[in-house]
Amino acid sequence: MELIGPLEQALHAARALVLADLVAGEVAEADVVSLVEDSVAERRWWVEQWPDGATFVAGLIAQDVQDALLDRYGRWPLCPVCRTGDPHALDVEPELGPDPHWVCHKVGVKVAAVGSLGSATGGMSSS
Repeated sequence: MELIGPLEQALHAARALVLADLVAGEVAEADVVSLVEDSVAERRWWVEQWPDGATFVAGLIAQDVQDALLDRYGRWPLCPVCRTGDPHALDVEPELGPDPHWVCHKVGVKVAAVGSLGSATGGMSSS
């Protein structure tokens, strides 16, 4: 049995976190999951070049998927905090750092850690 190295562990963990947020937002369709897989493949090369960046990969994959969704479908994840005004997406902070969170910049609050949108907001579906 082959052991998975720390870089692959970081990529698998990041993938799981982003998928959890997509499931929480009820947007984890097959084509969206493919966007996650594409990002993981691209970030695998990145983290192989810079192994110290492994702790940053979850936030980067979340941003990659968010950008790809914006291009194809629209903003995600929508802010659950601001109930009035135009719907807006949460941002990942720090942009390049450990312990990434989804943040609402309009009111300046951390909404949830990447991977925890479902438990922090009760889901992201809009009505």
